[in-house]
Amino acid sequence: MKRLLILTPLLLLGCSGASDEALIRFEVETPRPFGYVIGDEIREQILIETRPGITLNTASLPAEGPINRWLNLNRLEVEQDGQRYRLDLRYQVFYAPLTVKTLNLPGFTLQFGSGDSAFGKEVPPWRFTMSPLRDLAVKSAEGGASIRPDSPPPRLDTRQAMTLITAGSGAAAVAAAVLAYLYGYFPALRRRTLFKQALKRLSRIPEKDMAEALRIVHRALNALNRQPLYQHQLAGFYESHPEYRRLDSQLNWFFNYSNHYFFSRNVSATVLDRQKLTALCQACRQIERGSR
Repeated sequence: MKRLLILTPLLLLGCSGASDEALIRFEVETPRPFGYVIGDEIREQILIETRPGITLNTASLPAEGPINRWLNLNRLEVEQDGQRYRLDLRYQVFYAPLTVKTLNLPGFTLQFGSGDSAFGKEVPPWRFTMSPLRDLAVKSAEGGASIRPDSPPPRLDTRQAMTLITAGSGAAAVAAAVLAYLYGYFPALRRRTLFKQALKRLSRIPEKDMAEALRIVHRALNALNRQPLYQHQLAGFYESHPEYRRLDSQLNWFFNYSNHYFFSRNVSATVLDRQKLTALCQACRQIERGSR
Protein backbone atom coordinates (compact mmCIF):
# COMPACT_ATOMS: atom_id res chain seq x y z
CA MET A 1 0.00 0.00 0.00
CA LYS A 2 2.85 2.39 0.81
CA ARG A 3 4.48 1.67 -2.55
CA LEU A 4 1.21 2.44 -4.32
CA LEU A 5 0.90 5.78 -2.50
CA ILE A 6 4.44 6.69 -3.53
CA LEU A 7 4.07 5.64 -7.19
CA THR A 8 0.67 7.31 -7.75
CA PRO A 9 1.99 10.94 -7.82
CA LEU A 10 4.84 9.89 -10.07
CA LEU A 11 2.42 8.29 -12.52
CA LEU A 12 0.22 11.40 -12.49
CA LEU A 13 3.25 13.60 -13.20
CA GLY A 14 4.26 11.37 -16.11
CA CYS A 15 0.77 11.48 -17.63
CA SER A 16 0.52 15.26 -17.29
CA GLY A 17 3.25 15.82 -19.90
CA ALA A 18 2.14 13.08 -22.28
CA SER A 19 0.57 15.46 -24.76
CA ASP A 20 3.64 17.69 -24.90
CA GLU A 21 5.91 14.71 -25.48
CA ALA A 22 3.63 13.24 -28.16
CA LEU A 23 3.49 16.47 -30.19
CA ILE A 24 6.69 17.66 -31.81
CA ARG A 25 5.05 20.82 -33.16
CA PHE A 26 1.82 22.62 -32.35
CA GLU A 27 1.51 26.16 -33.73
CA VAL A 28 -1.55 28.34 -34.18
CA GLU A 29 -1.05 31.00 -36.86
CA THR A 30 -3.47 33.92 -36.96
CA PRO A 31 -3.65 37.11 -39.07
CA ARG A 32 -3.61 40.68 -37.80
CA PRO A 33 -5.87 41.18 -34.76
CA PHE A 34 -7.56 44.38 -36.00
CA GLY A 35 -9.18 46.09 -38.98
CA TYR A 36 -12.12 43.77 -39.64
CA VAL A 37 -15.62 44.85 -40.65
CA ILE A 38 -18.85 42.97 -41.18
CA GLY A 39 -18.57 40.20 -43.77
CA ASP A 40 -14.78 39.81 -43.55
CA GLU A 41 -13.23 36.36 -43.57
CA ILE A 42 -10.60 35.41 -41.00
CA ARG A 43 -8.16 32.60 -41.67
CA GLU A 44 -6.66 30.56 -38.86
CA GLN A 45 -4.04 27.87 -39.44
CA ILE A 46 -2.91 25.15 -37.07
CA LEU A 47 0.35 23.32 -37.81
CA ILE A 48 0.84 20.01 -36.03
CA GLU A 49 3.53 17.36 -36.10
CA THR A 50 3.11 14.23 -33.98
CA ARG A 51 5.46 11.47 -33.03
CA PRO A 52 5.10 8.10 -34.81
CA GLY A 53 2.05 6.20 -33.66
CA ILE A 54 0.11 9.33 -32.63
CA THR A 55 -2.88 10.25 -34.84
CA LEU A 56 -5.32 13.14 -34.89
CA ASN A 57 -8.93 12.26 -34.18
CA THR A 58 -10.79 14.13 -36.92
CA ALA A 59 -14.05 13.76 -35.03
CA SER A 60 -12.75 16.39 -32.60
CA LEU A 61 -12.53 19.04 -35.33
CA PRO A 62 -15.13 21.80 -35.28
CA ALA A 63 -18.02 21.37 -37.72
CA GLU A 64 -18.54 23.73 -40.63
CA GLY A 65 -21.53 26.04 -40.38
CA PRO A 66 -22.87 28.62 -37.88
CA ILE A 67 -21.00 28.80 -34.57
CA ASN A 68 -23.07 31.57 -33.01
CA ARG A 69 -25.30 34.41 -34.19
CA TRP A 70 -22.43 36.45 -35.67
CA LEU A 71 -19.77 33.87 -36.63
CA ASN A 72 -19.66 31.11 -39.26
CA LEU A 73 -17.03 28.50 -39.99
CA ASN A 74 -17.21 28.59 -43.78
CA ARG A 75 -14.53 26.03 -44.53
CA LEU A 76 -12.26 23.56 -42.75
CA GLU A 77 -9.49 21.87 -44.72
CA VAL A 78 -7.20 19.18 -43.31
CA GLU A 79 -3.95 18.29 -45.09
CA GLN A 80 -1.89 15.38 -43.84
CA ASP A 81 1.66 14.44 -44.83
CA GLY A 82 2.79 11.51 -42.72
CA GLN A 83 2.92 12.78 -39.14
CA ARG A 84 2.33 16.41 -40.19
CA TYR A 85 -1.09 18.07 -40.24
CA ARG A 86 -2.20 21.46 -41.48
CA LEU A 87 -5.64 22.66 -40.44
CA ASP A 88 -6.97 25.61 -42.42
CA LEU A 89 -10.04 27.25 -40.87
CA ARG A 90 -11.93 30.06 -42.63
CA TYR A 91 -14.23 32.04 -40.34
CA GLN A 92 -16.63 34.78 -41.50
CA VAL A 93 -17.91 37.47 -39.13
CA PHE A 94 -21.34 39.11 -39.39
CA TYR A 95 -21.13 41.41 -36.39
CA ALA A 96 -21.99 45.07 -37.03
CA PRO A 97 -20.55 47.10 -34.13
CA LEU A 98 -21.32 50.76 -33.56
CA THR A 99 -17.86 51.30 -32.08
CA VAL A 100 -14.65 49.32 -32.13
CA LYS A 101 -15.49 45.97 -30.56
CA THR A 102 -13.24 43.18 -29.27
CA LEU A 103 -14.44 39.68 -30.14
CA ASN A 104 -13.09 36.15 -29.83
CA LEU A 105 -12.74 33.27 -32.19
CA PRO A 106 -13.77 30.35 -29.97
CA GLY A 107 -11.22 27.84 -28.82
CA PHE A 108 -11.68 24.09 -29.01
CA THR A 109 -9.94 20.87 -28.01
CA LEU A 110 -8.23 18.58 -30.49
CA GLN A 111 -8.11 14.91 -29.54
CA PHE A 112 -5.14 12.66 -30.30
CA GLY A 113 -4.87 8.93 -29.83
CA SER A 114 -2.38 6.10 -29.82
CA GLY A 115 -3.95 2.68 -29.47
CA ASP A 116 -6.28 2.67 -26.47
CA SER A 117 -4.87 5.86 -24.95
CA ALA A 118 -6.00 9.39 -25.88
CA PHE A 119 -5.27 12.96 -24.87
CA GLY A 120 -6.42 16.43 -25.81
CA LYS A 121 -4.69 19.64 -26.85
CA GLU A 122 -6.35 23.03 -26.41
CA VAL A 123 -6.56 25.52 -29.26
CA PRO A 124 -6.90 28.80 -27.36
CA PRO A 125 -9.45 31.49 -28.24
CA TRP A 126 -8.15 34.36 -30.37
CA ARG A 127 -9.05 37.98 -29.75
CA PHE A 128 -9.52 40.50 -32.54
CA THR A 129 -11.22 43.85 -33.03
CA MET A 130 -13.98 44.83 -35.42
CA SER A 131 -14.71 48.32 -36.64
CA PRO A 132 -17.96 49.96 -37.66
CA LEU A 133 -18.28 50.69 -41.33
CA ARG A 134 -18.39 54.45 -40.64
CA ASP A 135 -15.22 54.48 -38.50
CA LEU A 136 -11.87 53.17 -39.84
CA ALA A 137 -9.74 54.15 -36.85
CA VAL A 138 -8.87 50.97 -35.00
CA LYS A 139 -6.89 50.80 -31.80
CA SER A 140 -5.86 47.86 -29.69
CA ALA A 141 -7.16 47.12 -26.22
CA GLU A 142 -4.04 48.70 -24.70
CA GLY A 143 -4.89 52.08 -26.22
CA GLY A 144 -2.04 52.35 -28.73
CA ALA A 145 -2.09 51.75 -32.45
CA SER A 146 -1.42 48.08 -33.24
CA ILE A 147 0.17 47.34 -36.59
CA ARG A 148 0.60 43.78 -37.80
CA PRO A 149 0.88 42.48 -41.37
CA ASP A 150 -1.32 39.83 -42.89
CA SER A 151 -0.22 36.25 -42.39
CA PRO A 152 2.14 35.16 -45.19
CA PRO A 153 0.93 32.62 -47.76
CA PRO A 154 1.83 28.98 -47.12
CA ARG A 155 5.14 27.87 -48.55
CA LEU A 156 5.09 25.36 -51.37
CA ASP A 157 7.17 22.21 -51.12
CA THR A 158 9.95 22.70 -53.70
CA ARG A 159 12.10 19.69 -52.82
CA GLN A 160 10.99 17.60 -55.81
CA ALA A 161 11.35 20.54 -58.18
CA MET A 162 14.85 21.31 -56.88
CA THR A 163 15.83 17.65 -57.28
CA LEU A 164 14.65 17.67 -60.91
CA ILE A 165 16.38 20.99 -61.59
CA THR A 166 19.64 19.70 -60.09
CA ALA A 167 19.50 16.47 -62.07
CA GLY A 168 18.66 18.31 -65.29
CA SER A 169 21.43 20.84 -64.75
CA GLY A 170 23.95 18.08 -64.09
CA ALA A 171 22.93 16.19 -67.22
CA ALA A 172 23.10 19.38 -69.28
CA ALA A 173 26.57 20.18 -67.91
CA VAL A 174 27.84 16.68 -68.74
CA ALA A 175 26.38 16.88 -72.26
CA ALA A 176 27.93 20.33 -72.78
CA ALA A 177 31.33 19.08 -71.60
CA VAL A 178 31.17 16.08 -73.96
CA LEU A 179 30.20 18.29 -76.90
CA ALA A 180 32.96 20.78 -76.07
CA TYR A 181 35.47 17.94 -75.97
CA LEU A 182 34.26 16.53 -79.28
CA TYR A 183 34.42 19.98 -80.94
CA GLY A 184 37.95 20.55 -79.69
CA TYR A 185 37.36 23.16 -76.99
CA PHE A 186 39.64 21.23 -74.61
CA PRO A 187 42.81 20.84 -76.68
CA ALA A 188 44.90 19.94 -73.63
CA LEU A 189 42.68 16.94 -72.94
CA ARG A 190 42.65 15.90 -76.58
CA ARG A 191 46.46 16.02 -76.69
CA ARG A 192 46.55 13.48 -73.87
CA THR A 193 44.68 10.98 -76.05
CA LEU A 194 46.30 11.65 -79.42
CA PHE A 195 48.39 8.49 -79.55
CA LYS A 196 45.66 6.44 -77.90
CA GLN A 197 43.42 7.30 -80.85
CA ALA A 198 46.29 6.74 -83.26
CA LEU A 199 46.85 3.20 -81.89
CA LYS A 200 43.15 2.44 -82.34
CA ARG A 201 43.28 3.58 -85.97
CA LEU A 202 46.46 1.56 -86.62
CA SER A 203 44.75 -1.56 -85.31
CA ARG A 204 41.84 -1.09 -87.74
CA ILE A 205 43.78 -0.77 -91.01
CA PRO A 206 45.49 -3.65 -92.87
CA GLU A 207 49.15 -4.27 -92.19
CA LYS A 208 50.01 -3.69 -95.84
CA ASP A 209 48.49 -0.19 -95.85
CA MET A 210 51.72 1.47 -94.73
CA ALA A 211 50.84 4.82 -96.31
CA GLU A 212 47.75 5.30 -94.13
CA ALA A 213 49.67 4.06 -91.07
CA LEU A 214 52.35 6.70 -91.62
CA ARG A 215 49.70 9.39 -92.08
CA ILE A 216 48.07 8.42 -88.78
CA VAL A 217 51.32 8.89 -86.86
CA HIS A 218 52.06 12.13 -88.71
CA ARG A 219 48.65 13.52 -87.75
CA ALA A 220 49.19 12.64 -84.10
CA LEU A 221 52.60 14.35 -84.03
CA ASN A 222 51.24 17.41 -85.86
CA ALA A 223 48.34 17.72 -83.39
CA LEU A 224 50.75 17.43 -80.46
CA ASN A 225 53.02 20.07 -82.00
CA ARG A 226 49.97 22.24 -82.96
CA GLN A 227 51.47 22.61 -86.42
CA PRO A 228 53.06 20.33 -89.02
CA LEU A 229 56.21 18.71 -87.64
CA TYR A 230 59.20 17.96 -89.88
CA GLN A 231 62.43 16.17 -89.12
CA HIS A 232 64.53 19.33 -89.07
CA GLN A 233 62.18 20.80 -86.43
CA LEU A 234 62.73 18.02 -83.88
CA ALA A 235 65.14 20.16 -81.79
CA GLY A 236 62.48 22.82 -81.29
CA PHE A 237 59.88 20.11 -80.68
CA TYR A 238 62.02 18.68 -77.87
CA GLU A 239 62.23 22.10 -76.22
CA SER A 240 58.43 22.26 -76.03
CA HIS A 241 58.05 18.56 -75.22
CA PRO A 242 61.29 17.43 -73.55
CA GLU A 243 59.75 14.11 -72.47
CA TYR A 244 59.83 12.96 -76.10
CA ARG A 245 63.60 13.50 -76.43
CA ARG A 246 64.18 9.91 -75.27
CA LEU A 247 62.51 8.74 -78.50
CA ASP A 248 64.91 10.71 -80.70
CA SER A 249 66.29 7.67 -82.53
CA GLN A 250 62.81 6.24 -83.19
CA LEU A 251 61.47 9.61 -84.37
CA ASN A 252 64.42 10.10 -86.72
CA TRP A 253 63.87 6.61 -88.11
CA PHE A 254 60.19 7.44 -88.60
CA PHE A 255 60.86 10.65 -90.55
CA ASN A 256 63.63 9.00 -92.66
CA TYR A 257 61.40 6.05 -93.44
CA SER A 258 58.43 8.30 -94.26
CA ASN A 259 60.52 10.43 -96.63
CA HIS A 260 61.83 7.36 -98.45
CA TYR A 261 58.39 5.75 -98.60
CA PHE A 262 56.54 8.74 -100.02
CA PHE A 263 59.27 10.34 -102.15
CA SER A 264 61.45 7.41 -103.35
CA ARG A 265 60.63 4.74 -105.82
CA ASN A 266 60.54 1.01 -105.30
CA VAL A 267 60.17 1.19 -101.48
CA SER A 268 58.23 -1.73 -100.11
CA ALA A 269 56.91 -1.99 -96.59
CA THR A 270 57.72 -5.02 -94.48
CA VAL A 271 56.13 -6.50 -91.40
CA LEU A 272 59.13 -5.33 -89.39
CA ASP A 273 58.58 -1.74 -90.56
CA ARG A 274 54.96 -1.87 -89.44
CA GLN A 275 56.01 -3.30 -86.07
CA LYS A 276 58.59 -0.52 -85.59
CA LEU A 277 55.94 2.10 -86.43
CA THR A 278 53.50 0.57 -83.93
CA ALA A 279 56.24 0.42 -81.29
CA LEU A 280 56.94 4.15 -81.81
CA CYS A 281 53.24 4.94 -81.38
CA GLN A 282 53.06 2.80 -78.22
CA ALA A 283 56.12 4.55 -76.76
CA CYS A 284 54.50 7.93 -77.44
CA ARG A 285 51.33 6.70 -75.77
CA GLN A 286 53.29 5.73 -72.66
CA ILE A 287 54.79 9.21 -72.48
CA GLU A 288 51.35 10.70 -73.11
CA ARG A 289 49.95 8.79 -70.12
CA GLY A 290 52.92 9.78 -67.98
CA SER A 291 53.92 6.16 -67.38
CA ARG A 292 57.32 6.49 -69.05
